Amino acid sequence: MSFLTVDRLNQVYTDVYTNEHTVAIDDVSFTIPAGEFVSLIGPSGCGKTTVLNIVAGFVEATGGAVQLEGVPVAGPGPDRGVVFQDFALFPWKTVLANVAFGLKMNGVGKAERQATAQEMIDLVGLSGFERKFPHELSGGMRQRAAVARVLATEPSIMLMDEPFASVDAQTRRVLQQEVLRIWDLRRTTVLFVTHDVDEAVFMSDRVIVLSTRPSQVQADIRIPIERPRSWTDMHTNEDFVSIRRELMGMLGVEGAEVAP
Repeated sequence: MSFLTVDRLNQVYTDVYTNEHTVAIDDVSFTIPAGEFVSLIGPSGCGKTTVLNIVAGFVEATGGAVQLEGVPVAGPGPDRGVVFQDFALFPWKTVLANVAFGLKMNGVGKAERQATAQEMIDLVGLSGFERKFPHELSGGMRQRAAVARVLATEPSIMLMDEPFASVDAQTRRVLQQEVLRIWDLRRTTVLFVTHDVDEAVFMSDRVIVLSTRPSQVQADIRIPIERPRSWTDMHTNEDFVSIRRELMGMLGVEGAEVAP
């Protein structure tokens, strides 16, 4: 049995004034085994984030079903940790308090949650910044704190919604490799939404491509590139270049060079 099963997902929006129906997602199905890193890509507006929000339990689908370890998803839960694009840290809490917040909500005692939060802070490379507030951190550091907060609660699956979109290109590359380093250590299952083809190919075991709206699964491509991966190797990696070209063609983007 697959770890995550998305079965014939359908999402229809109804205009409350005109009663007109818009089909955003039409019969989307895929599975993710435990421990895999899977990216979801597609044209702008195709419903990538909607699919992720349905898996997270934030949005109720109008049709189809999502199961995690055989249990139907019927709302948000601690088994699904979400890393958002905009960091979503509490500005009045320190890094330590932010990372420990989910544990506190789960009823974990103070000593244990602080020890776990410190472990996660060390893991994401924020040692020494425990007492800093979000406004005292760079964008990349804030996103590291957001990742640490999710990891602290030990979710069954991590859902990441374009988590590097708010940082500069150089920081983005660093964070991509850092997240892969952490994933390699913990092997948490990941569903990763991105509009960046290079990012999807570089990070993933598989890339699932959604079509234009109403979206369906256009392709499900396995990435055969060995791990660990480095950006310095991607420019000459034949699999990377070939798969990237194939995905760009599906998305209607031709002739783009590999980003440095």
